[in-house]
Amino acid sequence: MNRLFGRGKAKEPPPNLTDCISGIDSRGESVDKKIARLDAELGKYRDQMKKMRDGPSKNMVKQKAMRVLKQKRMYENQRDQLNQQSFNLEQQNFAIQTCKDTKTTVDAMKIGVKDFKKAYKDVNIDQIENMQDEMEDLMEQANEVQEVMGRSYGMPEIDDDELEAELDALGDEIGADADASYLDDAIGAPSIPSNEPGADSMRGDVPVDEFGLPQIPQTAK
Repeated sequence: MNRLFGRGKAKEPPPNLTDCISGIDSRGESVDKKIARLDAELGKYRDQMKKMRDGPSKNMVKQKAMRVLKQKRMYENQRDQLNQQSFNLEQQNFAIQTCKDTKTTVDAMKIGVKDFKKAYKDVNIDQIENMQDEMEDLMEQANEVQEVMGRSYGMPEIDDDELEAELDALGDEIGADADASYLDDAIGAPSIPSNEPGADSMRGDVPVDEFGLPQIPQTAK
């Protein structure tokens, strides 16, 4: 049947604001080019009239310039209308896009709320509190176990007063030892001669001088 009667034309998609705005802007650009061309033509006529004297020739050029200026004004009005149409469509397109974005945001928020409720559906605050209490009890038990494991065996209890007294006595002993240490050095030092210089003395049968050294016998002269 399709071969005999042919297929119907496919339906064209409905126009959208974006395409409309693009078409209007394209027409506006075309009008701007025409206005620019007319400006250039007006410039030529203006330069010609500056160089011409008053008369029929100058009036003829002036009439041409007036027609060009009239066309320019017409195109400028068209351009203003196109710009206004494009602006209105852009405002509508912006409002529609904002509405779509708002709907998308609301839908996402609904899904988020649904997932949030689903995630907290199995969460029980009472169970969490009980678990926290159990953890606290277990920590206390662990500390008690550590204290028990750290106890010392067979160590007699010592009074703090006794420890302080022993510490004071130990300090006195250390001070006494430090004060008497200089006596040891004095004992090891040589004794100071007690005789006057030049005085002789005897050590046994050997005469010694004032320093305690044996004297050398003097030979007769």
